[in-house]
Amino acid sequence: MSQPEAKPDSAVSDLVRLKGVGPKLAEKLGKLGIHGVRDLLFHLPLRWEDRTRVVPMGSLRPGDRVVVEGRVQHVETVYRRRRSLLVSIADGSGSLLLRFFHFSRAQQERLKRGVQLRCFGEARRGRRGLEMVHPEYREVSADTPVEEALTPVYPTTEGLNQNRLRALIDQALALLDNDPALLRDLLPESMLPANLRMDLREALRVIHRPPPSISLQALTEGEHPARRRLAFEELLAQRLSLRLARARFRQDPARALHGDDRLVPTFLESLDFTLTPAQQRVQAEVFKDLSREEPMLRLVQGDVGSGKTVIAVLAALRAVEAGGQVAVMAPTEILAEQHLQNFREWLEPLGLRVGWLSGKQAAAERRWTLKAVAHGEIDVVVGTHALFQAQVRFRDLALAVVDEQHRFGVHQRLALREKGEQDGRQPHQLIMTATPIPRTLAMTAYADLDVSVIDELPPGRTPVKTVALPESRRAEVVARVADNCAEGRQVYWVCPLVEESELLQCQAAEDSALALREALPGIEVGLVHGRMKAVDKESVMQRFKAGEIRLLVATTVIEVGVNVPNASLMIIENAERLGLSQLHQLRGRVGRGSAASSCVLLYRPPLNEIARARLEIMRETNDGFQVAHRDLDLRGPGEVLGTRQTGAAELRIADLMRDRDLLPEVAEVADPLLRDHPEAAHALMARWVGEAGRYVGV
Repeated sequence: MSQPEAKPDSAVSDLVRLKGVGPKLAEKLGKLGIHGVRDLLFHLPLRWEDRTRVVPMGSLRPGDRVVVEGRVQHVETVYRRRRSLLVSIADGSGSLLLRFFHFSRAQQERLKRGVQLRCFGEARRGRRGLEMVHPEYREVSADTPVEEALTPVYPTTEGLNQNRLRALIDQALALLDNDPALLRDLLPESMLPANLRMDLREALRVIHRPPPSISLQALTEGEHPARRRLAFEELLAQRLSLRLARARFRQDPARALHGDDRLVPTFLESLDFTLTPAQQRVQAEVFKDLSREEPMLRLVQGDVGSGKTVIAVLAALRAVEAGGQVAVMAPTEILAEQHLQNFREWLEPLGLRVGWLSGKQAAAERRWTLKAVAHGEIDVVVGTHALFQAQVRFRDLALAVVDEQHRFGVHQRLALREKGEQDGRQPHQLIMTATPIPRTLAMTAYADLDVSVIDELPPGRTPVKTVALPESRRAEVVARVADNCAEGRQVYWVCPLVEESELLQCQAAEDSALALREALPGIEVGLVHGRMKAVDKESVMQRFKAGEIRLLVATTVIEVGVNVPNASLMIIENAERLGLSQLHQLRGRVGRGSAASSCVLLYRPPLNEIARARLEIMRETNDGFQVAHRDLDLRGPGEVLGTRQTGAAELRIADLMRDRDLLPEVAEVADPLLRDHPEAAHALMARWVGEAGRYVGV
């Protein structure tokens, strides 16, 4: 293996070395982030197709994506609902119809009876038997060789087809053979796992042009050493970018928020509960961070109902005690509104001023709030992404609290941080999430954060019993709602969609509310969904909290933040349509009081395998961390974490779930590489993170 190069692996504009690349093509390549030959080499395939052998037409089955070769038997243009060109070919073992909806006169003239064609596409059932719609094809002779390697399929853009991209990458690979300086290994061999010490050039050749002997399954599933070699490097670059973000963030000092204990003890005494040991531990960690002259960057993970909001309030009180302001940011209006209510309920009796900023605010109210925040007349301002906007100015932002961090990007958090920059000092940041992340994934996804975990629920919380019932038993469920309400309890009835959709077969919330009012004439039924005006939504929620509304029909807007201890029954319609995380978040709205609570998952059979597994997991456990682990197994981390949480580009070849066994070694290597080989580390980030690196200064 060649020695790592000390200087960064910069991508100079050397595309002119490639035949056929002019300004127009270079512009199209630029849309894909390809600005140099090295970028081409790291423009990796999405998948591969086996075109190394010709398959007899007689053996074709629907769904096969294969190469076939045959002689044109018949050509016709038909005019039904849309014009199409039909070309029938045969090879002696069987026949196949090629169907084209978009075709030219020249194409028609070339496709004549007797012409030998080699085609690649997917065989489908058609009116006249198997057919291929818009296959790739070319005219061949008896001695035209088949492809010598598996065929890569690349991410592309308008006006740049696969064949053009493949030809350019072929040229780049040829340059790689002839110019050793074009690309060097950046990692010292000792930092690569022993089973991944493959030359970088060789790994790239295998990925771009896999030999026919290679296992397509091993390549596709990420098990081939070449793919794992590149995955290790990419995961390392992602982790390095976050570690660098952390280091850059902490370069600037923060104000040490010691406080004077005029607010925190009074607040704790006012609570009708005692903090759990886990909450006390996390509070101590947060207060220790706040007391330092370097900015806190701490993630608080906790299951639904574990009491993260109390930690946020305590941190806010400490910041206000020290004379600073606090911004509390949430990703949705309803969650931000819930935080507003909690902060007002807890802080206003202490004499603090709590403000509100959102995109839907009336202009006059917004102007007043902006002025009050800028003049320091508001201690804590709660809002949505509206807090990012340029016109928002703080007199002295000391702490930013960000809820549901995975729905925001690192660059958005950095934007909020910049608003608090004053005299060279940065605000502290407290990030919260109710989506528990297993430790191995947290090492990569949250490498820029210190992590605290609230790993116990408050005493008195009753486990929620979960059952799954088919839609045919809906009448029984409605009767159970009536019994629950008759006992003085309250009920949530959740519908995933606001409008009717034949495709999803989800009953609309309005229709459900109407049907339930008819079925339960003596029960007050409320309705909340995302398209209602904020004031109307707030009115319904307040009436539900006050007990005036017994049954609340809602969309998933009540997924997080809503706290009504008297609600002990949750019905979720079309539960098979929702992910595990959402189901668990919704279930967390009940079981907040002392009464036994239940969650009913209504589903429409038949269930597919994943939906069945989800409902089974929900029946088996109430533990959010266990749910998160099982969720990862079912659908991978992209949806669990969100794809924006790193602030970096989406992974090109690595997969956090599939390659999670590499993460401990990645974590072990990252800091030593950044410390001992900083130029190589920066070059690695430039290679893999690219444009997204601007958020962390790569």
